[in-house]
Amino acid sequence: MKKNNKLSAIICAILAAVFYALNTPFSKLLLKNISPTFMAAFLYLGAGIGVGIMYLFQYKKEDSSMRLSREDLPYTVLMVLLDVIAPILLMIGISIGSSANASLLGNFEIVATSIIALVFFKEAVSKNLWIAIVFITVSSIILSFEGEGAFKFSYGSLFVILATLSWGLENNCTRKISNKSSYEIVTIKGICSGLSSLIISFIIGEKLPEFRYIAYALLLGYVAYGLSIFLYVRSQRDLGAAKTSAYYAIAPFVGTFLCFLINGEALSASYFIGLVFMVIGTVFVVIDTCLIKHTHLHTHTIRHTHDGSTHTHVFTHEHEHKHFLDEDGRSHNAFLSSEEHMRMHKNNL
Repeated sequence: MKKNNKLSAIICAILAAVFYALNTPFSKLLLKNISPTFMAAFLYLGAGIGVGIMYLFQYKKEDSSMRLSREDLPYTVLMVLLDVIAPILLMIGISIGSSANASLLGNFEIVATSIIALVFFKEAVSKNLWIAIVFITVSSIILSFEGEGAFKFSYGSLFVILATLSWGLENNCTRKISNKSSYEIVTIKGICSGLSSLIISFIIGEKLPEFRYIAYALLLGYVAYGLSIFLYVRSQRDLGAAKTSAYYAIAPFVGTFLCFLINGEALSASYFIGLVFMVIGTVFVVIDTCLIKHTHLHTHTIRHTHDGSTHTHVFTHEHEHKHFLDEDGRSHNAFLSSEEHMRMHKNNL
């Protein structure tokens, strides 16, 4: 991906969501033969091993400055720990609460990511992005709603909220090192998180599945987790954590449609209603991503005559120009007209 190439970053974010969406329908099929914690372990290991193999062919070509350094260690360690903690919190929430609550509250990861990006990492969240977050959140609620019971707060809900906060913080930690090797980041995330889940599986006494199902889970993990995270990290380089997370929010809709195709689940009216809100939210994200704002300082000299003598006025003023990127990456002024320039000049006389 070329630096500052917003279009490529958007494509990466959308592909990351599509690849992750494969996880739900195919995991549902595999969970008939694999226990949940082992399933999580193999998905993570598939991601780490698959991208790790890709990294072997890329390692010598990659600039050494792209590799994680000692300065990146705190964010790397926190990223891995949160990737282990979040799924555990989610499983506790599901076990003591309702699955409807877990589904509903889990969609607030995008809100957690954006708020943490704003408050703790000082990442700008614009007006357009806030509007997008509102629409996407409403869309997620509509998609997840399963009746009045879904809104009943419980301790299970608290654990699910803590899980979304953990993933929100993890997204921002990944953002801090996203300018480094995507191969290395995904390999570390996958292998470390996978081994941790594997250890937990053996500790709690889950039964090891047949090898063929392990192979299927590893392959699914490579695509749905490995390639998805790889593209997500690449996208974060140019879009930031909040915007990438907003594009990634299309994953539930793609996943629902795939469940319809693969698992035979019917698409409800809420799917199409939620899709409208998701499209509106995505439009605001696209506007926010493509719009460039910057300020120019201008100095003008104006000569005019009154009372029989000529006067010269020199003044400096500052105003904002707004540009949109075109298909070639060039920008053009989209707002400020010559008449507006003249009005601003006259006000300074």
